[in-house]
Amino acid sequence: MTTQNTKTLKKQIAPFEQSTTKESVWQIINTVVPFFVLWYLAYLSLSVSYWLALVPIVVAAGFLTRIFIIFHDCTHHSFFKNRQANRIVGTAMGVLTIFPFDQWGHEHSVHHATSGNLDKRGTGDIWTLTVDEYLAAPLKLRFAYRFYRNPLVMLGLGPIYVFLLKNRFNRKGAKRKERNNTYLTNVLIVALISLLCWAIGWQTFLLVQGSIFMISGAAGIWLFYVQHTFEDSYFEEDKEWEYVKAAVEGSSFYKLPKILQWLTGNIGFHHVHHLSPRVPNYKLEEAHKKTPPLQKVPTITLATSLRSLRFRLWDEERKNFVSFREVKALAKKRFSVQVKPEI
Repeated sequence: MTTQNTKTLKKQIAPFEQSTTKESVWQIINTVVPFFVLWYLAYLSLSVSYWLALVPIVVAAGFLTRIFIIFHDCTHHSFFKNRQANRIVGTAMGVLTIFPFDQWGHEHSVHHATSGNLDKRGTGDIWTLTVDEYLAAPLKLRFAYRFYRNPLVMLGLGPIYVFLLKNRFNRKGAKRKERNNTYLTNVLIVALISLLCWAIGWQTFLLVQGSIFMISGAAGIWLFYVQHTFEDSYFEEDKEWEYVKAAVEGSSFYKLPKILQWLTGNIGFHHVHHLSPRVPNYKLEEAHKKTPPLQKVPTITLATSLRSLRFRLWDEERKNFVSFREVKALAKKRFSVQVKPEI
């Protein structure tokens, strides 16, 4: 992609970077209100059967994912024109999704600024090693990486770690405003949970909210994972890295069925979002359709996205993801040396 093409693309996307207060308010209403109604229905259904309650629980998990997208837009200050409105709504949505506004917003901004940069990995992204790094790593590190990349761990234990543990504490070097926001979010979360446990009992609360949390958490991690982990993604060393290329080549278009697209707040148009985080979620599809170059990005579907589960390591030489099974053959062919035994 040439410099001229980059400038043209940024110019084409600019008209979609303005939020509309009416649409933002309506999205809050049509997302938060149904979530609470479904939560209450799940609670009532428990008196009959947990299996019956699973129906509103699963749907509520979808709405909680949509609530997270509102939170996400607020951290980019793209949901409202007013920064304070983004902060207030974002903090409230953060309580519902168990994320502190400032802390997560900082990490996510770093993710946007470094996505696909091999020299700046480690903040707000999925742990990714290159083939050479993996082969040179000690057995302990390779075991940890395989454990981390196991789908059951990533989608099962991942939500517990990311939502309940990682974001409860301030990062090193956080400024006072960010620290206070984390404290406030934690206090409000504890107060809300305590109130609900007192009102309906802790067992009932765990059955309803715990189930919603695990389903929506796994869905959120999957969305983030699959939209950056596809075969011909984009990774370069810092000297070769380009922001626009990382956005349009390293972020996929996840073409989902309309109902799932709606519940996930159009985040499937991830290439548009990475190109310009200032585009609110309800304008991402329009930006995609009215910007021809954006329609040529890597496209995945529900079926093809499952292939990403075998993509574990980035091959710098071939510029694509490979599986663990391919590593040994690649090493023998490329280096003609004895590699460490597989674990």
